[in-house]
Amino acid sequence: MSTEAKSDIDAEQFLTFELAGEAYGIEILKVQEIRGWEPIRKIPNTPAYLKGALNLRGSIVPIVDLRERFSMELVDYTPTTVVIVLSIRTETAENSVMGIVADAVSDVLDIDPNEIKASPNLGAKINTRYIRGMYVGKGNMVMLLDVDKLLNPDEFMDIAALPFNPEAK
Repeated sequence: MSTEAKSDIDAEQFLTFELAGEAYGIEILKVQEIRGWEPIRKIPNTPAYLKGALNLRGSIVPIVDLRERFSMELVDYTPTTVVIVLSIRTETAENSVMGIVADAVSDVLDIDPNEIKASPNLGAKINTRYIRGMYVGKGNMVMLLDVDKLLNPDEFMDIAALPFNPEAK
């Protein structure tokens, strides 16, 4: 088997998308579907980045706005805004379905795992636990996300269970 054929077999595929002009990637095997933006049902007493839920063929799918999750500038949703529906593995080994809002979908990349650089060490005050690594190719850098950590439903439950005290500093 040639080296080129072997590297094609070992390559992982990532769906790339844009947030605030930057490129991000997620494992294509986690993607169930890509939908255009549509109004969703709000869910009370949830973090601001949990925009609500979508009824997807009878299943309730929570929707997370990644701009808000990453403390980026918020923008109005446009015709290129998409919801990427993902299958997430939880700590209890059950699969859960969640959606993320992205500015636009870009491309599917085949990436050799050896070309994925470790996530940068940005100090103790900046949390990089959601970053699987970085990929640099053809003039662009793509931040590869670990969606199982980023969209862990157990973490959302913990956040929603926190007492709300608007006077707390």
